[in-house]
Amino acid sequence: MNGAPFKTCFFEDLVVGMRETFVKIVKNEDVIGFAELSGDHNPIHLSEHFARKTRFGGRIVHGLYTASLISAVIGMRLPGPGSVYISQSLNFRGPVKIGDAVAISVEVAELIQKGRRVRLHCECAVDGKVVLDGEGILSVPARKGA
Repeated sequence: MNGAPFKTCFFEDLVVGMRETFVKIVKNEDVIGFAELSGDHNPIHLSEHFARKTRFGGRIVHGLYTASLISAVIGMRLPGPGSVYISQSLNFRGPVKIGDAVAISVEVAELIQKGRRVRLHCECAVDGKVVLDGEGILSVPARKGA
């Protein structure tokens, strides 16, 4: 992540329309590491020989690796440390390939006072084209004394 290692927003700090974005270039090591962590060794992610014969014409990144980048923005920047996922919907709209620069954005769409919940619009794009989007619902801590 660019800038400070993290930024904490308490529920009282959030405003509809707040947005945070960062860009991650996907490396081969990221894909191999995710395969090891997840146990998903599908050759479409790991074998160029296999993947060349698919409709993608080459290896693609695990969809859930791309989705995990949303978690990085949420956990580190908006809302930041202390926020906890309640739910996340995901719509996979296009492939991500090794070497792609993925722009990950989250935007506050709604604030729900009860339970200090926030609804976020989440989006990942490559070269301006949305490759993944969805909606996250989070529980966000209150400022002490608030």
